[in-house]
Amino acid sequence: MDITNKIKDLANIDVFKLRENNDYKIGNPFYLDYSKACLLIPDAYKQRVCGIPQGAFLLAFYDNEPDISEALLLRALKPTALPTDDDNVKSLIEYYKDDLKTSGENAQLDPETRYQFSFSGLECRILGTFYKEGDKTLFGADVENFYGAHNYSIYKPTGKILERIVNFRDGDGVPGDEKDVQLGKVRYSSSLRFAVKEDNVPVYVNPKDFLGKRTALFGMTRTGKSNTVKKIIQTTVEMSNHAKSKLAGYSGSVESVLDPYDENGFPKFPVGQIIFDVNGEYANANMQDEGTAIFEMYKDKVTRFSVINKPGFKVMKTNFYEDIQAGFELLYSKLYEDQTRFVDNFINLDWDTPEDKKDDVSFNTRYKRKLAAYKCCLKAAGFSTKTDSVQFPGEATLNALTGIDPSKGVTYDKAIAWFTAVWDAIGDGNAFFEKYKKDHDGRDWADEDLKAILVMLTRKRKPGTGTNGDCAGFRVLKRAIEMHTDAVDRPYSEIILDLLRKGEIVIADLSQGNPETIRLYSEKICRRIFGDSMNRFINNESNNYIQMYFEEAHNLFPKKEDKDLSQIYNRLAKEGAKLNIGILYATQEVTSISSNILKNTQNWFIAHLNNEDELKEIRKYYDFGDFADGLIRFSASNDKGFVRMKTYSNAFVVPVQIDKFSSH
Repeated sequence: MDITNKIKDLANIDVFKLRENNDYKIGNPFYLDYSKACLLIPDAYKQRVCGIPQGAFLLAFYDNEPDISEALLLRALKPTALPTDDDNVKSLIEYYKDDLKTSGENAQLDPETRYQFSFSGLECRILGTFYKEGDKTLFGADVENFYGAHNYSIYKPTGKILERIVNFRDGDGVPGDEKDVQLGKVRYSSSLRFAVKEDNVPVYVNPKDFLGKRTALFGMTRTGKSNTVKKIIQTTVEMSNHAKSKLAGYSGSVESVLDPYDENGFPKFPVGQIIFDVNGEYANANMQDEGTAIFEMYKDKVTRFSVINKPGFKVMKTNFYEDIQAGFELLYSKLYEDQTRFVDNFINLDWDTPEDKKDDVSFNTRYKRKLAAYKCCLKAAGFSTKTDSVQFPGEATLNALTGIDPSKGVTYDKAIAWFTAVWDAIGDGNAFFEKYKKDHDGRDWADEDLKAILVMLTRKRKPGTGTNGDCAGFRVLKRAIEMHTDAVDRPYSEIILDLLRKGEIVIADLSQGNPETIRLYSEKICRRIFGDSMNRFINNESNNYIQMYFEEAHNLFPKKEDKDLSQIYNRLAKEGAKLNIGILYATQEVTSISSNILKNTQNWFIAHLNNEDELKEIRKYYDFGDFADGLIRFSASNDKGFVRMKTYSNAFVVPVQIDKFSSH
């Protein structure tokens, strides 16, 4: 039977049929309220149902009125005391003192005592209520009313009934249709002695839970986070393949529809996916892949980018001469910690053109000179360019200093000579500058921005021929030369955006960059995608879904104590949903992630965490506190892919063993 038919069959599974089979009965409650139930369970019933592991789902059926179908969904938490426990302990101690055998085939206890000792208490959380409305089974995430504890019987669901429970959806209650995919199977515990005796219970997810949503994967290294990411990428590709339309502006189509789904519930437009690959495990083949590398599986859909030149990759560098703002931002990242005055003046240059200055002749003349001088700094620092000429407005009196007229276009060497001569003339008291100042209400011919650039270009802190090389000047720009390329005619962020709008997969290999470089490239791409999506939203144009995947997110995202909500990752978390931008982030450091991002996360996959600080943070969300003991206790090496999962349409957390990713 294919997966589609298996999913549809779940709709015919009636959870209330479980109470007709006493083989699955485990006991009765002796205390019940709106949120907690305490159960009395004999050892024989535990054995009969293959144990009751911590976190197991149980059902408390209301028995008092046979025609009423109501069952409380419980989760087993921990032992709880019985009123008889003190007497039992006293009796056990006496038996031990007498050195009597109290267990096994040769137990020396009388039948009545053995019977009394076999009972234990179990505390459970009440997750909600299953009830019938006509022929339809519904679930409410609370308890509308509770009766005396004696009115209930407790059963442990397995097989198809457990499958129905763990795959229950908010709304229609069951996995929907062929869009759903199997992500894994139910797993309650690290130990599997009892579990191997029971049938595997599949757990399904709907890819729509991830599209445009925020998804977190938390767990130590080697707990299977990357495997889960690959599974989600795979299901997203399968959803995207059903798209029948192309996004307006990226296919020649004029269609512009705000509803992102078609009549069958599939995305109208292909889904773009971008992986920020900090470790290089998605962009490059490695021994762990065994033929499952994303870039190889979807080679017709994948474009790889790298911060260095590598075969098979597009270079993710910036042409500093063409993309002025982006190049200057990279320079800033390399220089902002430099406390030198001339550097500080330089990195505070303003490259924006105010709206009211676009037609201002004087402003544009100054801007062209500033831009030409800046490019001369790049050239002097060794930034390569395929164009060895520059053109900018000169001044007849100043041109006469060198015999060079830059308005006609000159080589960079001549342009550098022209600016150097001007800087010397300013310091030597050339009459031209004094006259200019008088004629322009005290304004200098060279504004502060141009002066800051000329200090960098000439390596003279003060203008004039008397000073020479008293600062490092343009040499400090060499720190960013590895980020420059003369081979790019379009910014890489624009190329990536176009690929994503067409529904392709982009892998940005950031594994060979330093932490600051990684952050810069990631932020630039994210800002470009966000900005374009916001513009399309404002202009009432459709956005296709774009999914972003962040490995080692603690290296990129703002820290917990960072309250700047204008940062791009905070904006993606808070505003991305309306723009059809989804983010998936993976890290072992929950406490390092901004609370603004955590609070907006809809999907959670929690694997092994190794300290109480991380667990304390996790306890704040949903009912993950129920699993805290297990999350810190089970082994990261032996339990790869064992997670506690809460997705957008699931009503409660489900413990899942994620299937191993394969190409099939």
